[in-house]
Amino acid sequence: MPELRQNFLTKEWVIIATERAKRPEDLVVHRQANPVASFVETCPFCPGNESKTPPEVLRVPANGNGSWQVRVVPNRFAALARELEPSRTIHRSRRTINGFGVHDVIIETPDHAQFTARMSDAQVADVLRIYRTRYMELSHDPRIAHVTIFKNHGRDAGTSLEHPHSQLIATPVISQQVRERFQHALSHYDEYGECMFCQMVEEELQEEKRIVMTTEHFVAMELFASPTPFCTHIYPRRHMASFGGISGAEIADLARILRAILGKLYYGLENPDFNYSIRSAPAECVGVKYFHWYVSVIPRLTRVAGFELGSGMFINTVLPEAAAEFLRQVKLEAAVAGSQ
Repeated sequence: MPELRQNFLTKEWVIIATERAKRPEDLVVHRQANPVASFVETCPFCPGNESKTPPEVLRVPANGNGSWQVRVVPNRFAALARELEPSRTIHRSRRTINGFGVHDVIIETPDHAQFTARMSDAQVADVLRIYRTRYMELSHDPRIAHVTIFKNHGRDAGTSLEHPHSQLIATPVISQQVRERFQHALSHYDEYGECMFCQMVEEELQEEKRIVMTTEHFVAMELFASPTPFCTHIYPRRHMASFGGISGAEIADLARILRAILGKLYYGLENPDFNYSIRSAPAECVGVKYFHWYVSVIPRLTRVAGFELGSGMFINTVLPEAAAEFLRQVKLEAAVAGSQ
C-alpha cells in the first residue's frame, strides 16, 4: 500500500509510492564512461590557467613550491556583486535590495579528472577547512545574513564546468525556507525542551533501519520521509547550530564520512549527478540550542514534475529503508579494487 510520511524537521508530506516502488539497483545510472584528462588546456580551473579566473581569495598551498591544492576565487559569473553596499527599498507591495552578496568558487583540486568520491580523506579535509574559513570570515561581516555552501556535480545537478569545484553564496537576507525551518525547530524546543535534530538522530540510531554509516563524530542516514531516492543527511553527533563550530577532529571525521557516502553513490549507482549543501544556522543564530547543522546529499535520479510543482509534495519511489540497506552493502574497498 502507498504511504504518506511527514518530514519531522520540515513538516512537509512525502508520498512513498510503494505500488510503483523501484528497487534501488533499478536507479543505477548506466552511461558510457568517457575518459577525462587530468589537465585541460582550456579549463580556467586547471593549474597554469590561474590568470583565467578573478584574483584568488584564498588557497591551500601544495609542496611549498608555489603550486596549490585548493583555491578560492570569485565566481566570474556571480549571482551577486561583492563591490556593492546593500540598500533596501520598499514601495507599497514591492521590496528590493540591490544585488549585494558574495559568490565564491572553491576549486577543490588541481586534477581536472578527480572526483570527491575518489579523493583521499586528507584532500577532502582541505576542502572542508576552506569551507569553514570562508564561512567564518563572511559570517562576521555585518552585511551578511546567511552563508550557503554547496556543490553541483553533473549536468542534471546544474554544473557548467567539469573541473571539480563547489561554491559559496553569502546573502544579505535569510530565505523564507530557512526561516520556516528555524521556526519549526524553535517551536519544538519551546514545547519539548530539546533539539528536534538531536531527538531524531537518537531515535534513528536506536532503530537502525535508515542508518547508512556512523563514525566517531557523525551519523549518515536516509530520512524517514525522504523526498527523493537516496537523499542522505549527515549529522554531527555533537549538538552544533553552526558549521563554523566544527573542530579540527570533526573536520577530519566529516571528510571521512562525506567521501565514503559519495563513494557509495559513485560505485553503487555508477556516478550519478548530485548536489550537496551544508545547512547551517545563519550568523544571527549561532549557538542556539534548537537548531543542528547538517550536510544534505541529493542524487539527481528523478525529475520534479507537475504534481511536485503544483502541490509542493514529493513522490518517492524508493523506500528509504531499502536505500539505506543498498548503500550499506556497497563495500568501498572492494569497489575501488574492482574499478582499477
